[in-house]
Amino acid sequence: MFVQQQAIAILDSGVGGLTVVKEVMRQLPREKIIYFGDTARAPYGPRSSEEVRLFTEQIVRFLVQFDPKMIVIACNTATAAALDYIQSKVAVPVLGVIHPGARAAISATKTGKIGVIGTIGTIRSGAYTAALKELNPAIEIVSEACPTLVPLVEQGRYEMPEALQVVEEALREIRQYPIDCLILGCTHYPFLTKTMTRVMGPAVKLISSADETAREISTVLHQKGRLARGSEIPVHQFFCSGDPELFRSIALQWLGRQIELTPIVWQVSNPS
Repeated sequence: MFVQQQAIAILDSGVGGLTVVKEVMRQLPREKIIYFGDTARAPYGPRSSEEVRLFTEQIVRFLVQFDPKMIVIACNTATAAALDYIQSKVAVPVLGVIHPGARAAISATKTGKIGVIGTIGTIRSGAYTAALKELNPAIEIVSEACPTLVPLVEQGRYEMPEALQVVEEALREIRQYPIDCLILGCTHYPFLTKTMTRVMGPAVKLISSADETAREISTVLHQKGRLARGSEIPVHQFFCSGDPELFRSIALQWLGRQIELTPIVWQVSNPS
C-alpha cells in the first residue's frame, strides 16, 4: 500500500524563506516541502505584532490541510510575534528561526561582540537579544533595523547595481561597532550575502539562521522517528499570495530549479 509522504511546511512573509528551503533541500533531500510565501502582504516588518500573528495563523490554517509533520516559521518577524502562539494551536512540532540563529552566532563569535540586523518588528521585539543572553549573559549585542532590505529582495533587485548603495546605507551605523559576527535576522538577507560581505569586510562573519534551522529540523524529526525514508523523490509544492512570475523567477535563481507554484488570492491589507 502506497502512503503519501508527509511534508515539512515552511512559511514566510515572502521569498526570504527560500533560504531555509534551499538548506533543507541540501541537508534533507528526501524530505517533501510545502512552502507558502505571503508576497502580497510583504514586508511584515512594519506591521504590528497582532497583525503578523493574524497573518501567520491564517497561513498555518491553510498549510494544516496538507497534514504536514512539521511547520517551520521561516520568518524572523513572524517567529518573534507568533511562534509561541502557533505552537499552542497545532499538534505537530513548530520551529522558528531565531534560536537557531542565536546558537550559530554564539558558536562563531571569538570576541563576544555580536551584531543583529532585522526588520523593525524583529528588532523591536528584542527576541534575538533575549535568545543570545539566555545562551550567554556576557555577550555584547548591538541591533539595527534595516527596513530597506526586504523590499530589495522581494522586488528581485538584490543583484542589481543599486543594491550596494542600499546595503551600505542600511549597515552604516552597525559598521561602527567592533563586532565579529553579524546575525542576518531576516531570512531575506542571505540573498544579499555577497554585497553585505563586501560592505562589512572579511573580519565580520555573517550568520544566517537557514543552515542551523535545517539542522534543527533534522534533529527534531530524527528524535521523533519521522525522517523520510526510502528512495521516493519528493515533489515540492509552492504557494504565494503575490506576483507568481516574480516568485518563480526568484525561486529559479535561488534554488536552481523550476518549481510547482500555485498562486493564492486572499484579502490583502496594507501596513498601518
